[in-house]
Parts: sequence; C-alpha cells; structure tokens
Amino acid sequence: MKKYLALFAPAFAAIALALALPAAVRSQDTLDDTPKDKPADVEPSRWESQHSITVGDETVEYDAVVGSIILRDQDEEATAELFYTAYFRSNVPESGSRPIIFSYNGGPGSASFWLHMGIMGPRRVVTPNVGHQAPPPYPLVDNQYTLLDKADIVMIDPVGTGFSRPAGETEGTAFWGLDEDARSLTQFIRRFLSETNRWNSPRYLLGESYGTTRSAVLARHLQNANIDLNGIVLVSAVLDFQTIEFPDGADIPYIVNVPAYAIVSAYLGALPGGAPADLAAFMQEVEAWAMSDYATTLIAGSAVDPAKRAQVLEQMHRYTGLSATFLDRNDLRVTAPEFRKELLRDQGLAVGRLDARFTGPTGDLTETTPDHDPQSTAISSAYTSAFNAYVREELGYDGEREYVPSGMARPWNWNRTGRGGNRGGGRAATINVAPDLAAAMRRNPNLEVLLINGIYDLATPYFAAVWTMDHMGLPADLRDNIQRADFAAGHMMYVEQSLLTQWKQTLDNFIDRTSGQ
Repeated sequence: MKKYLALFAPAFAAIALALALPAAVRSQDTLDDTPKDKPADVEPSRWESQHSITVGDETVEYDAVVGSIILRDQDEEATAELFYTAYFRSNVPESGSRPIIFSYNGGPGSASFWLHMGIMGPRRVVTPNVGHQAPPPYPLVDNQYTLLDKADIVMIDPVGTGFSRPAGETEGTAFWGLDEDARSLTQFIRRFLSETNRWNSPRYLLGESYGTTRSAVLARHLQNANIDLNGIVLVSAVLDFQTIEFPDGADIPYIVNVPAYAIVSAYLGALPGGAPADLAAFMQEVEAWAMSDYATTLIAGSAVDPAKRAQVLEQMHRYTGLSATFLDRNDLRVTAPEFRKELLRDQGLAVGRLDARFTGPTGDLTETTPDHDPQSTAISSAYTSAFNAYVREELGYDGEREYVPSGMARPWNWNRTGRGGNRGGGRAATINVAPDLAAAMRRNPNLEVLLINGIYDLATPYFAAVWTMDHMGLPADLRDNIQRADFAAGHMMYVEQSLLTQWKQTLDNFIDRTSGQ
C-alpha cells in the first residue's frame, strides 16, 4: 500500500500576489509612507511516498520524494523553484553517509525523464531495442538495474524544465547558460545537502549528452563552493563542441567522426567488403587510420599529393560504404547529418542520429540532411507518457503544473563567465569545457571519471569523446582516473535491454571503488 503525503503550497499564487501589489507612489509634492505588505515568500513543494523493489537478491525499501528547493539571491529573495525527484533507501543503517548521485539529462533545456525512466529510477519504461514503440499504454516495470541499492538518487530538472520555474521577477535567462546553469545547480546541491543532512555522503554527478557539459562546468563551480566530488559519470559525452559541430575550416570533427561512421556502416550491412569478423579490432584499425593517413590528408588541404588523396578516398569508401563519387565531391569531408542522409539513400532510408541502428523514411531525396531522427520519434512518446503517468499515479504528485520535457530554456547563453574554460562568443561550436574538467581533476586528484559511450551514437560519437579526453593535458597519474566503457548501442544505451546488466555492473564497480563504502 502506497502512502502519500502532499504538502504543496502553490508557487504561482505567490508570484501572482507579488505582481498585484502596488509600488510605492512618489510625486514631486507627496510621498506615501504607508507600510506595504511584503509579498509572501515562495514555499517549497513536497510529495512523499514509500515503496520497495527487489534488486538482485536484495529487497530495497525506499522513500520517494517529489519536491522542490527554492533558489535565492544574495538578499535571500526567491529566484526559482527547482524541482527534483529523489529516492532514499530506508532499510539500511547510517543512511546519511550513503553515496548520493545527482543526475540530469542535457539539451540544453531537457528535463531528466530520459535517464529517470530509462535506467536511474526504481521504475522504468520498456521500449523496443530497435524499432518504433507501439501506441499506449506503455509498459512500466520494476527496474532491477537501478543504482538505488548502492546509492541514493536525485533526479534534477533544471529551471525551465520539468516542473521547475523562475520565481518572483527573475527571468528564465538568469539560469539559461553555461555558467548560469552551473551556478543554479551549485546552489541547489548545497541547499539539498543541508536540508537532508547529507554533507558527509560520497557525492557523484551523472549527466547525459549536454548533461556531461554541465557536469564539467558544475564540478568547477562546486569546488569553488568547497564541495569536492568522488566521481563524475559522463554518459554520451560532449565537452569540446567543435567535434560535433563541424565549424568552417576545421579538420578535427571529420577525423574523430569517421570511426563511428565505419561502425554504423558495418552494423547496417553497408560495407563493400562485408561485416568485419572482429568488431573491436575493426574499431581500432579505423581509429588508427583516421588519426594517421586520413588526418594528414585533410590537414594538407589542397596541397595533398594526388596519389595519396586517391588512396585515402578508396580506403574511406571501404571503411564507410559511402560511394567514391560522393566522397570525392565532398573533398573527403562528411558531416554527421550528411552521412545519415547519404548512407542508405538508395533504399529511401535515413539513419538515426541518437542511435544509428534505427532507420526511417528519408523524406525529400534531394535534401542533403535528414528531416527527423528515427530513434527519437520511435520512443519519445513512451518516455513522456510513462513519466507523466508515473509521477501522478505512483508518486502522488497532484500539482497543477505541467511537466515540460524540453523547449522552454531558450535562448541559451553560450558565453563563458568567470574563470575556467574558454569564451564561446555565443557559438556552441567554439565551446570547450574539457579545461573545466581537467582543472577539477587537478585540484581534486582523487576525483574519478567514468566515460560511457554508445558506439552507434552519431550525436556525440564515441571517438570524439575519447579524443577529447586525450587532449585534456593531464599528467599520467590523473589520466589513470578516467575509465572508459563502450556499449553496443546508441546515445541512450539503456534503451538496449540486453545491455542493462553491463550498465549495472559498470556503475556498481565505479561506486564501490570510489565511495570508500
């Protein structure tokens, strides 16, 4: 029997009251000194419920909390109500010193329901490994692969996502930027640790996609607040945006994307020589070629020896399955969207961006880039619907706010403020937050990083992330603090049911090694 406790104070009512109160009236001749009532403060929201599941051979009893923390400015005036869903295991001794994981998705501007309903929460939605999800109702099952047996979990929805909203007269743009976002989550984590008495818990960040960008910047902000971390889990990472944005004049993004093209072509049966007998060996072979023959050819530009160019063109055809004519016309440079559109063009199919194992109708054959992502359209409805049903029916949320999956947190400020990282000038392609992560690791040499890649991911390709890690300028002893785990799946590797055990074992081992438990 689930037990619910609702302690909700509507934030919008406080905001409306603040807007309705008149300002003091001042004229040339008179001054109204009548005392004015101070607007009612924004109160945090909270819904609690108790549950249990079986993880492995353990019964895990836990308290679930859908709640909010009020962010405040220097005058302690409310600036935002930031919502979270937290899971605290209850049937363990000394629960206050258990590891705690702060987790979020990316976007920027996406709520955390993807990780939440895919792998992190105690309940998960089941979708096909590859293919379009059937219409509702969507299956929701106990998640035997949750980390809740090892650590308490806090799923964060940054301001402008989920139920989280600005408060008072504060505009959303105060939170929508690289450092603005990190500052707000630093305050959230600080207040959360205080409110839950968890200051002595081993602490982790786990973000996906732009959530990895967030984690790098957030780690630096947390250190400035004297909050060290035990570990950071980077799921489908992007720290150096030139590796995925293909800015004009850059060679690096083409070089670091080719290994992913080759693996995808092998999976889809598009290689002229057939599928490789040993995928791991094939990956290493293409990586070495990309960093040698292919790289030197691109860097040489129009000064390249014609015979060398012809040799590289033919090898690229064999590695990617793209026609020699197409590669020649593109001067050996193929962006990820162009690859997705071109590879199966003759079959009328486009390749997925988040998971290239998914394919779908290509649409206009004259276009050079796809008009949709087959993987995203296949599962988005299931995840959105399942979370909305779950939070209301099982966790007891009965507030009036609608859950915003994404799209509100715009425009995003790509400029950097303060020290660390580079200044972006407002363009994502120029952003590189790897220096933020490197600084965090140098300042805290016990900080460990787990890099999780999906090898069929064309949004944040695995080798681009590996290349970025290799260019952080870390000494050998700190490079040993970075662990890599590759999954035979796409951007959201937890969609692949057969890989959930690998996920669980990888994360369990990481927490065991770094938490001192």
